[in-house]
Amino acid sequence: MSKSLLFIPDISGYTQFVQTTEIEHSQHVIAELLEVLINANTQNLRLAEVEGDALFFYKEGEVPSQEKLLAQIETMFTAFYSHLKLLENNRICPCNACATAPNLQLKIIAHCGDLQFITVQNKRKPFGQVVIEAHRLLKNSIPSDNYVLLSRDLSYQIGLSDDYKSQLFNFSKGENEYDGKKIDYLYSEIDKQYLKLTSYETPYEVHFDKAPFLTIQKKYKTSAEGLLEYITNYSYRHHWVKGVDEFEYNPDEVTRLGTEHVCVIDGKRLNFTTVTKPVDTGKLIYGEYTTDIPIIDGMYQFYTIIPVSQSSCEIIIELYPKANSIFKKMILYFIMKRSFQKSIKESLNNLENYIATA
Repeated sequence: MSKSLLFIPDISGYTQFVQTTEIEHSQHVIAELLEVLINANTQNLRLAEVEGDALFFYKEGEVPSQEKLLAQIETMFTAFYSHLKLLENNRICPCNACATAPNLQLKIIAHCGDLQFITVQNKRKPFGQVVIEAHRLLKNSIPSDNYVLLSRDLSYQIGLSDDYKSQLFNFSKGENEYDGKKIDYLYSEIDKQYLKLTSYETPYEVHFDKAPFLTIQKKYKTSAEGLLEYITNYSYRHHWVKGVDEFEYNPDEVTRLGTEHVCVIDGKRLNFTTVTKPVDTGKLIYGEYTTDIPIIDGMYQFYTIIPVSQSSCEIIIELYPKANSIFKKMILYFIMKRSFQKSIKESLNNLENYIATA
């Protein structure tokens, strides 16, 4: 029987990350990273389990060639650290989970052997000694949290030499003892500077050379960070935004620059993209842009939150509409301005009441 591949990407630093950060946002960050790793599967590996902060893949009756396996490993490291770069560059949330996400690292354990299976609730899952060995290799003496480990059995199978070196990989020998049995392996730390990370420029920062069309201010008895969460976490929106029938968004995603959500008003779908603009140090900023408001050509809406104390803050809402004709500008100034002002004030009052009862 041909040997099978076992392949386990594991997010390093997960336990500390979850224990020291906001739980909901840390869950979102980990979920996004696991999705990124799943999408980076180029070798048709089968996903057996999502194991908290790790993925357990296997390839039954086949082990990819050395070239394909090393390419798969590089692809996953590249996707993982590219996404962390995206989270860092486009972050708007000041919470610990979002701020410390770039400190997460990745390790990949790969093993091979004769694979057995067990059926539980009509689901066929890998089983046996080789599965136990692969998971025990996660607990090793490698002095790093950012590496790939290939068991000795796997290195023999793909013909990887003990001193294999390339621009990205620099393998060394290692060993650990598990239940009285020594398991040899090769490992290589991964230097991120040799990964071709995706370049994420931020086209979502905008600048204005004119005063806002409309400005509304209000004070709240909650922290600035707490108010930002109520505004940027779309699961709260239906509690306070006036006139919206439904919100559509990705519940497993932390709001950041470039994320999108949809407001459904009287059956019409308004698509919004998260944007930002420069603010003074110490202030928090969230903005969104849409081109779907009837009559006008676009609208930027910004929420600037200014801390007053640990339990109070002030919000400034600014609107920057776009109207490309005299007719649209007349409607905007003489008809729509009053409607915008009334709707925003009612929404802000609803938000105050919701915070008081939440």
